[in-house]
Amino acid sequence: MDTYKLFDAEYKFANLIWENEPINSTELVKLSFERLGWKKSTTYTVLRKLCERGILKNEAAIVSSVIKKEDAQRHESQMVIEKSFNGSLPQFLTAFLGERKISKKEAEELKRIIEEAAK
Repeated sequence: MDTYKLFDAEYKFANLIWENEPINSTELVKLSFERLGWKKSTTYTVLRKLCERGILKNEAAIVSSVIKKEDAQRHESQMVIEKSFNGSLPQFLTAFLGERKISKKEAEELKRIIEEAAK
């Protein structure tokens, strides 16, 4: 199983942890109910599964992440590019931007990112 792969509900749950870690499991149950509408059993089931996959950890009722949000996002974006655009970043950017115009500031930031990646 792909460690970094998070399904939509898992990603929303992981976001709660990333935003609030470290978080007491009792508080996590309350937060999951408030934000996701989950019952205690659902929260603990998803928590257990993500702990088994090495994404989260629950030690002494304190929940925190093992895999950081940025790593999960990076993996997910790479999978989208690979699956939908045969790994072509230019094809992805063309499709993503479409008719959308970007600001000069955004263009400069993208240039900087590309130059850093090309080094």
